[in-house]
Amino acid sequence: MENVEKPGLGIFERYLTLWVIICMVLGILIGKFLPSIPSTLSQFEYYNVSIPTAILIWLMIFPMMLKIDFSSIVNVSKKPKGLIVTCVTNWLIKPFTMYAIAAFFFYVVFKSWIPLDLAKEYVAGAVILGAAPCTAMVFVWSHLTKGDAAYTLVQVAVNDLIILLLFAPIVAFLLGVDNVVVPMATLLLSTVLFVVVPLLLGFITRSLIIKSKGLVYFETVFLKKFDSVTIIGLLLTLIIIFSFQGQKILVNPLHILLIAIPLTIQTLLIFSIAYSWSRVWKLPHSIASPAGMIGASNFFELAVAVAISLFGLQSGATLATVVGVLVEVPVMLLLVKIANHTKHWFPEETEQTTHPGGENA
Repeated sequence: MENVEKPGLGIFERYLTLWVIICMVLGILIGKFLPSIPSTLSQFEYYNVSIPTAILIWLMIFPMMLKIDFSSIVNVSKKPKGLIVTCVTNWLIKPFTMYAIAAFFFYVVFKSWIPLDLAKEYVAGAVILGAAPCTAMVFVWSHLTKGDAAYTLVQVAVNDLIILLLFAPIVAFLLGVDNVVVPMATLLLSTVLFVVVPLLLGFITRSLIIKSKGLVYFETVFLKKFDSVTIIGLLLTLIIIFSFQGQKILVNPLHILLIAIPLTIQTLLIFSIAYSWSRVWKLPHSIASPAGMIGASNFFELAVAVAISLFGLQSGATLATVVGVLVEVPVMLLLVKIANHTKHWFPEETEQTTHPGGENA
C-alpha cells in the first residue's frame, strides 16, 4: 500500500474552537448591524440549497476527498476486525444513540428552557450530525495517537462509500420517527451535491495528478495548495451561518451550552463503545485508536450543508450542527489523551499484530 501522509495538529486545527467563536461573534455582529448581507444571500437559493454556502462547503469538502485512496479498500479483507468495529459503531449504533440522547435532553431534561418546536430542530441537527462519521480530521486524531495511517485510510474510504448508501435513509428514518417532515428530494440532492460530486471530482483529480506528476508530488505539493482554501471556506461558512443565527443566539445564548451537552456525551459514549470493543477483541492500539476516533468525530462539513439544505440557514438544526464544530476539537483532544494513556490495555505492537496478514489473530 502507498505511504500515507501523517498530518500533525496545525495551528488552525489546534485552535478550531477559538476560530469558531470568533466567527460566531463576527456573524452575529453582521446579522445585527448589517442585516442586508444575510438578506441578500438568502435570495440565492435553489431547492432550499443556499448557493453561496454550497460553494464554500465544496471548498471545504473537495480537498478532503482528494486524500481518499479507494484502491486501499482491496486490503480490507486482510484486517477485517477493526473495520467491523468501525462500521457497526458508525452505522448500526451511533445514529440511533445520537437520536436517543438528543431526544432525552431536548424533550425531557431541557423541556423548561427550550420550546418544543425548537427542540425538534435541535434533535434534527443532532441526528444529521450523528449520521455523518468523520472523513478528514480523523487523520489528525489517528496521527496523534500513533494510529496505523494506512488502515485509517481504509476506514475512511469505506465510510465514504457507506455514506453514499446509508446517510440519506438513516436521516430520513430517524427524523420520521420524530414526526419531522423530510423532503426526500432535497435530502438526496444534498447527498449528491456534498458527497457524490466532490467524491467523484476528488477521485478523478487525484488519479490524473498522480498519473502525470507522481504520488510524491501529489502528497507534498498539490495537496498543500488546498490547505488555506479549506480554512477560508470553513470560516466564511461559519460567519454566514451565524449572521443568520445572530438574533436567535442573542435571545437564547444558553442554548449553545445546552446543545453542547448531549453532543459531548454522545461523543464520549461512541468512543467508549468502539475503543472498548477493540480492547475485547485484542486489537493492536494502532487499530483501536482510529477505530474509536472515526466514530467519535463527525463529518461536520456535510452535516452543516445538509442541515442548511433541509431546514435553512436560520434553523435550529443548522445551529446544532455548528455547535458540533464548536465542541469537536476540545472533546477529541481529550479522547486523544485518554487513548495515549491507555496503550497498555492493548497487545504489544509486534510483527504478529501489525503485518498485513492479520490482527493479532
